[in-house]
Amino acid sequence: MTERGADRPPALGAPDPWQALRALTPARIALGRAGASLPTRAHLDFQLAHARARDAVHDHLDVPALRAALSEAGLESLAVRSAAPDRATYLQRPDLGRRLDDTGREQLAAASPRGVEAAFVVADGLSARAAQAHAVPVLAALVPRLRDAGWRIAPVVVAEGGRVALGDEIGAALDAALVVVLLGERPGLTAPDSLGAYLTWAPRPGRTDAERNCVSNIRPEGLVPALAADKLCYLMLEAARRRLSGVALKDDGRTLGA
Repeated sequence: MTERGADRPPALGAPDPWQALRALTPARIALGRAGASLPTRAHLDFQLAHARARDAVHDHLDVPALRAALSEAGLESLAVRSAAPDRATYLQRPDLGRRLDDTGREQLAAASPRGVEAAFVVADGLSARAAQAHAVPVLAALVPRLRDAGWRIAPVVVAEGGRVALGDEIGAALDAALVVVLLGERPGLTAPDSLGAYLTWAPRPGRTDAERNCVSNIRPEGLVPALAADKLCYLMLEAARRRLSGVALKDDGRTLGA
C-alpha cells in the first residue's frame, strides 16, 4: 500500500491523512514505497517483527519462575509435561501436546482436592512469553471472585509442551466440572505475546473445539487481564449454571462494561 490513496502526492505543506490513521493502529498501513518496493525502514521493521514471532515460538517456559509468581498470588500449583519430550518434537507433533506423559498422569492421580468446580492449566502453547507474562494477572483477578462464589479450585497445573486439548485430560483427571486452559497463542507480527483462554465444561479426552469457549488476545495492548478475568468469570458462571460450553454458550457482552 502506498502512503496515500492515490499516486498523486498531497499539496505542498498539506497534512498527510494517512499518518493520523497510522497512529491509531499497529497494523502495517501507510508504509510508503521506494519505487515498486517497500522503503528500507518498513522492510527492516517487518524482518524484526518476523524474527520476534519466530523467537516466541521457540521460547521455553520458565516453570520455577511461573510457579513462584502463582505462589505470590496465593495460588497453589503443580508442574507436568505433555507427551512431547522437547520443544522441537512439540512443534512437529501436535498430537503429543494434547496428552500427558506417564509422570504427569501419576502426579494428577495423587493430586487433591478432586471433584472441584474448576481447574486451571497454564501452558506454553506457541508463545511461552505470553503465558509467562499474562497468565498470573488473569488468575489473580479471577480466582478470588470464583472462591467468593463458593467454587472449589484445584491447584493450577503448569504444563510444558501443552496444546489446548491437554486440558481435557487434566480436567478429567482432577474430576473438575470445568477446565480453563491459559496458553500462548500463535505469534503474530504485531503480537508475539498474546494469551488465549479456552473454557470447556465437563472436560474429557475427545472434546472438540466446538465445545469450548475462547477469550483471546489477552495482553496489555489487546484485552487487558482485568477485562479478560471479567469475561471469563461471566462465562464460567454461565457454563456452570447451564452445564454446557462452546457454541451453545454465548457472551452477551455485559462484562465489557465492568
